[in-house]
Amino acid sequence: MSTYTAPLKDMQFAIAEFAGLDSVAALPGCGDVNAELVEAILTEAGKFAQCVLDPLNRSGDKQGAQWRDGVVSAPDGFKDAYAQFVGAGWNGLGASTAYGGQGLPHIVAMPLQEMWNSANMAFCLCPMLTTGVQEALMHHGSPVLLDAYMSKLVSGEWTGTMNLTEPQAGSDLSAVRAQAVPEGDHYRIRGTKIFITWGEHDMTSNIVHLLLARLPDAPEGVKGISLFVVPKFMVNADGSPGARNDIRCVSIEHKMGIHGSPTCVLAYGDGPGAVGYLVGEPNRGLEYMFTMMNHARLGVGMEGIAIAERAYQHALEYAKTRVQGRAIGQHSGDRVTIIHHPDVRRMLMTMKAQTEAMRALGYYAAGELDRAKRHPDAQARAGHQARLDVLTPVVKGWCTEVAVEIASTGVQIHGGMGFIEETGAAQYLRDARISTIYEGTTGIQANDLIGRKVGAEKGATALALIDEMRGIDAALAAAGEPFAGMHCSYVQAVHALEAGTRWLVEHYRQKPEIAAAVAVPYLKLFGTVAGGWLMARAALIARKRLSAPGTDREFLEAKLATARFYLEHLLPQAVALSQTVTSGAASTLALDPAAF
Repeated sequence: MSTYTAPLKDMQFAIAEFAGLDSVAALPGCGDVNAELVEAILTEAGKFAQCVLDPLNRSGDKQGAQWRDGVVSAPDGFKDAYAQFVGAGWNGLGASTAYGGQGLPHIVAMPLQEMWNSANMAFCLCPMLTTGVQEALMHHGSPVLLDAYMSKLVSGEWTGTMNLTEPQAGSDLSAVRAQAVPEGDHYRIRGTKIFITWGEHDMTSNIVHLLLARLPDAPEGVKGISLFVVPKFMVNADGSPGARNDIRCVSIEHKMGIHGSPTCVLAYGDGPGAVGYLVGEPNRGLEYMFTMMNHARLGVGMEGIAIAERAYQHALEYAKTRVQGRAIGQHSGDRVTIIHHPDVRRMLMTMKAQTEAMRALGYYAAGELDRAKRHPDAQARAGHQARLDVLTPVVKGWCTEVAVEIASTGVQIHGGMGFIEETGAAQYLRDARISTIYEGTTGIQANDLIGRKVGAEKGATALALIDEMRGIDAALAAAGEPFAGMHCSYVQAVHALEAGTRWLVEHYRQKPEIAAAVAVPYLKLFGTVAGGWLMARAALIARKRLSAPGTDREFLEAKLATARFYLEHLLPQAVALSQTVTSGAASTLALDPAAF
């Protein structure tokens, strides 16, 4: 079994060059942020991930969360690890200082999410959702709710959940049936929620549920959904947990992966009804919940990056130690480790290049999030928010889809042993598979991208980003070898993205079903080219730095080689994806449903 090691150098490179550390540090409230602080935080976080969380990943997967008579127990060691996690202040790193947080920007917090998820994705889901609840309450909660819950959520003394899904209401939240009946200063909640991650557990003294439900006079559809805070235990006047609320964990799911994370079925209102408190205005719950969902979607994108990195490290260690066969062309002499075989090298390079491209895009999005929140100029904030809105479904959809491919490649490198659970490679594939589904499937992300984002604004933000991508054409063309092949591939890919974008803009308003038929290929096209743009930038930066004295030549040469591989081996896929977008919609819908 391998041991997780945080890729600190690449993380710091991505924070500085793609997230824009210097520009974020200049924003209001970020005056203390600098490279030295980031390095110190990432170093300590990496130690925690390696020494505390990673050793519990395999055992947590094997043992899983346990349910008995409505009580859910986390796997052995999780409760102690969580106490260490919150005791070290990691839970409140990016939270408001008004409630005990450290107020650090997202470009610092998100790399830590990557580490936690690489080391132990099942564990990390708990604090990730808690952070999402904080975001929703900070934006939409009343002073009373903030005073009652925020400090405990920021400290990690209490955890939070998101309660959307019901048996009949998955992606279609217009079908939500949970009811909220007014009763004095609160509401009585009745209904059933499913797929509630960390909805019940024994790691904290209280759990704060954010729940979607309908008021008695609510209109039909999504416009009739309200958002409520429903605590597991009522909160006493002194802030301590009081009487148990009318919430019961009926069962937990037996899942393909993330076994250490309990996925709960929660019954609200078996008795008098669970007490809940309205967040914001009635019938605006879905709007409010999207604050949490968008945060969670970026977080799930980071899960994809994290699992990809972990699967790569695991496969790399195996490839360096597994002896099998002689080197190609050698008929005598010692057998070699499989990393000497060209096809294994190809697979490892694919894993490495894709992971670095995804990390670059994820951290770039984190920088846009900070600028959208903190920039002093309103127009600039709006511009950064528009770009973030376009990138969020790409980070969530593309990074998770590629993560599944990477984890599968990791199994392949192990050969037959990859199919055996004892080697650990299969867990990353099992764990990665959920990331393309929850918080909105890849199809949902793609429809959001082409509809609410690209289609709604006639491609303005996407085309502006494409123009920015073209800004490095001249530098690539002038760089000489080995950039010639990289430049050719890059020019073709950016053109392919523009062609796909303009096709979608033209067809979305006329025939949205035609555009939707190729939405996922377009999302993959966008991610592939955006990743190529950042990898090309990385290559140019590495080339420039290699000529300076005192540089880390090994790191920079590896960065250049990895970028070259991405642009020569992976980026050409953009041309085929663009052709699918512009020519493949009709054939997708050609077969009558009855003919399947």
